[in-house]
Parts: sequence; C-alpha cells; structure tokens
Amino acid sequence: MNLREKMYDWKNRLQDRHMLSVIVVLGAIIIGLGAFVYKKEMDYRQASENSYNMAFFELVDYVQNVETYLAKSLISTTPEHGAETLTHIWREADLAGSYLAQLPIENQELANTAKFLNQVSDYSYTLSRKNIYNEPLTQEDLDNLTNLHNYSVELKNTLVQLSADMNDGRISWGELTKKGRVAFAQQVSNISQDSFSGLEENFHEYAGLIYDGAFSEHLTSPERKGLTGDDIDEEKAREIATTFFGQDRIEEISSNGLSENGNIPSYDFYIKIKNEKDHTASISISRKGGHVVFLNQNRDIEAEAISNEQADEIAKKFLNEKGFPNMKETYYLKQQGILTINYAYEQNGVTMYPDLIKVKVALDNGEILGVETTGYLNSHEERTLPKVKITKEEAAKTINKNLEINATSLAIIPTEFKTELLCWEFKGKVDDTEFLVYINAETGREEDILVIQNTPEGTLTM
Repeated sequence: MNLREKMYDWKNRLQDRHMLSVIVVLGAIIIGLGAFVYKKEMDYRQASENSYNMAFFELVDYVQNVETYLAKSLISTTPEHGAETLTHIWREADLAGSYLAQLPIENQELANTAKFLNQVSDYSYTLSRKNIYNEPLTQEDLDNLTNLHNYSVELKNTLVQLSADMNDGRISWGELTKKGRVAFAQQVSNISQDSFSGLEENFHEYAGLIYDGAFSEHLTSPERKGLTGDDIDEEKAREIATTFFGQDRIEEISSNGLSENGNIPSYDFYIKIKNEKDHTASISISRKGGHVVFLNQNRDIEAEAISNEQADEIAKKFLNEKGFPNMKETYYLKQQGILTINYAYEQNGVTMYPDLIKVKVALDNGEILGVETTGYLNSHEERTLPKVKITKEEAAKTINKNLEINATSLAIIPTEFKTELLCWEFKGKVDDTEFLVYINAETGREEDILVIQNTPEGTLTM
C-alpha cells in the first residue's frame, strides 16, 4: 500500500463514528487531568504562600514586641518589674525565632538574625534570674541591653520594609515555590539590598559583643576542651583502634571512612572478632588527637555471673588502663544482662559531671562491650576551681527542712547555657522519694533539683 492509499485509509477511519468518539473521550480525559493537576498545583502554591505570609507577619509582630520590651527594660527600676519585662523579652524573642525558622530563607543575613534572636532570648533569661534573686543589673548589663535594643531597632525597621515590599507585590512567595530558595534569596537581596547590607554590618559588629554572663560568644563556640593533639590520618586511626581493641582479638578490621557530620569528626572502623561467629564490633577514632570516641560490640549475654559491684570494678580498671584515671561512678542502667555505668571525672574530691564517660559491661563474664567518651572529650580539662564561699552547713540551711540528708559533696554541674557551676550536692529523701539538691557554693542559690528513680534496671535521675 502506497502513501496516498494509507492516508486515504486513515481519513476513512477518522470518519468512523466510533473512532471519533474514542478520540473525543481521550481528549476530554487529558484536558480534565491537566485541569486537575493545575488546580492542585495552584492550591498547593496558595497554601504555601498563606503559610509563609502568616509566619512572616507573626515574625514582624514578635520582633516589634522584642524592641518595645527591650526599650522598657532600660528604664525599669525595680527587680520585680525588671524580671517581668525580661521574661517578656525571652518569650517574644523565642517565638520570633520559631516563626523565622518557618520561612524558606537561607541567606546569611537572616541566619544572623536567627542567632541574634536566640541570644536575646537566652541573655534576657539570664538577667531575669538575677532580678528574681533581687540582684540589681550592673552598668555593663544595662550597656548590653542598650546595644541589643539598638540592633533590635535595625532588625525591626528592615522587617517592616520587607513587609511593605510584600504588600506592594515586589516580593512574591510564589516565586519561591516555582524557582526555589536560591531564586528567592536573590530576589530578597535585589529588593532590599541596602537594608540588608546595613543589617549585616550591624550584626558583624554585634558578633563581637562580649557578655559577662552565660552566653558570651566564646562559650557558645564549639570548643572541645578534651580533644587535644594534632590531626591524624586514617592509617594512624586504624593503628589506635587496633591497639585499643586488642590485636589478638581481631580477625579483620575494615574502614568505613571519615565521618564529619557528628559532634566529633572521626574515622569509623568495623571489626570481625576471631573465633566468634557473628560477633562484631565498631569503633570510632577522632581525627583530632586520635581519641577513642565510641566502641560498641553486640552479642547475646548468657546467665549473669558477676554482680554490679564487680562490673564497676572491672570498668574502673579498664578506664584507668586506657588513660582515663580518677573516674567516679554515678548512675547506671541494667538491660538484658548488660550494665551501662556513667562515670564522671573527679578532681581533688570534686565530681565533674560534664566530664562523662559511659561504659558497657557484660554481666556473664565481665567483658567490656562499649565505651562512649563524647562528654569527656567535649568538656575535660584540669579546672581552676572557684573558691567555696558558702560552707556546707550554710548551704544545708537553705534546703527544705523535710529533706533527710544522707550524703553531701562538692560537684561541678553543667547548665543549659553551656556554663559550669560549683555546687554543694545534697543527697536525701522525703518519705520514699530520693532527691539530689544542688546549692551554689559561691552564692548559696538553689540551682537544681533532681529526682532519683531507683528501678530494677538501675538508678536514673529526672
């Protein structure tokens, strides 16, 4: 059949009523699907834009509140009103940061904005605690609040300008859903370049502001005090892992490469153990200094043959042999024949709770199944301890009279603000509930209270 005949045959088929019906139906389906997909896309875009609009305008409102309360804090004269005002700043700055995190913006200036809001929140909380304890704010505190207020005015003005740009249609959230974050960041930079340039300059200056308190820049930097020594390569890490685990126990050791995403960048290794089927281990060695960060073995535990006290002695001996002397047991957890013990470093009789190492001991034969040293490597150093200004007897007077004290010692405790406090640790009981109460050894403040839970599985705190 030649080409002309084929064309003629096709024309005849199209004229067939059934064929035309099929084509019409297919066309209608295609058009309907297209309309459905387009509507869904428009609905999604509208929902995203509404969500971003809500988050942005909430952000503007909360930043304006932060600026207002910071202004009020500068003229507050009583500790009671000061504490109330600073608590408002803490809350409003925290909420502003939450709404900022919902916006799909990644340019550096707004990353600095997030940092600023976090530190305003943290710093105002610290000062509110001073007021709660009837401590007047120092001139340096007031100077810091003045500086923070100045920065908050800059931030408020910039966000108000961005809000005006959005209302006038010069910034479109829809542009983000179509072209992605890079396009939006470029759009923001083009529209408000002058404002953000000024804001960036101010934040560069702000980054050098040193607080005489819990949130100084050097305290929030990722300083790992126990991570000493020079960087090592993978081969050196392999040697350290082999020696730590024991060459005579290793059938094969293979590398999983360098892991840089964790708290401490480390070389990770997988170990097959000699003469033990399906018994394997993993170990991580820090790139800096070649410290053992993590060791873990997995195997089934047979009937328990050693006591918790014997396991503790085994673990202490192991830590001492591996270069971790003066470790004091604190809390423990027993699960499936394995005792996991938390050890804290002890310096001159003072327990250093930030310097923490966890050790797993098998209760069938006392084998060390695991070690985790992250807390120790992050915090450990020989500290210059502050002078004890509050005696044990004076500290005990501040404690609830119903607490029956049965042990007292000195301890360094970490705070949620990444600082450390020297405290008297009182262990006691009220009725059938055990507590740990921490009284600041310099100021006499009650810093923390923990509830001790003694369970069949171990001793835990809450």
